[in-house]
Amino acid sequence: MFYKHKIFCVSLLVACSLQSVIHCETTMETQERDVASSKMVAKKEEKIDVDKVSEAFGYLIGRNLISLGFEFDLTQVIKGLEDSISGKDSPMSEEECDRAISIMQEELFQKRAVQNLDTANQFMVENAKNEGVVELEKNKLQYRLRREGTGNVVEAHHSPLINYSGTFLDGKEFAVSQGDEIVSLWETIPGLSQGITGMREGEERILYVHPDLGYGVDDGYVPPNSLLVFNVAVIKANAATTEEQAEKTFPSNILPEEQEAQEIATTEELVSPKISP
Repeated sequence: MFYKHKIFCVSLLVACSLQSVIHCETTMETQERDVASSKMVAKKEEKIDVDKVSEAFGYLIGRNLISLGFEFDLTQVIKGLEDSISGKDSPMSEEECDRAISIMQEELFQKRAVQNLDTANQFMVENAKNEGVVELEKNKLQYRLRREGTGNVVEAHHSPLINYSGTFLDGKEFAVSQGDEIVSLWETIPGLSQGITGMREGEERILYVHPDLGYGVDDGYVPPNSLLVFNVAVIKANAATTEEQAEKTFPSNILPEEQEAQEIATTEELVSPKISP
């Protein structure tokens, strides 16, 4: 996945590589001690395959390159490694390389954001035509009923007990509840809170959330402008304690200006569903 705020630099790559070297050296030292001990008990010494270690180390470097989010010219990467080992100068300073990589990642991020938004817009339009799909907000929020409920209705100020999972359009899961969880609707993304409001206990819905009601482009939690699909089942309409409800209710003696400031602060403190391990 590509993240706007997940900007990796060459120094991090080098650090990761050095950490791998240190780990390998530590492992080798441990093995040397084990060999010495083995000789004392007449055990056969295990020979380290340098070729395999070299290949494994290259694999670690490649994995770090992939984490940067775009394709490198591997021929030039190998040339850079060879030049560094032979003592030749780098074609760029470390600061110049860091800056160039940041620019490339930002360009890739913006390109992905445009592509994902186009995909989301097209999906919402086409999905609205499917039988059984209900639009709560035109081209922004839709749901499909999977199971009807007969219990109490979830209201906007409630903290319902739910079971949920969140996926992207390709089906890849990015969030899942740890069993049944209490969710404060005023603290989560608009698409999820609006989609749950009005559900009954026992009801299960599939919610389709446009990025405008999801994480948009600036969150960094998911790829930019991702359309989100939530499978939500309501266990209890409101599982909040009396104290929790009282904390959300503003005292009547608060001045209008102070109440407005608190409401803005509360709105800005949006949190996301838990990331699945």
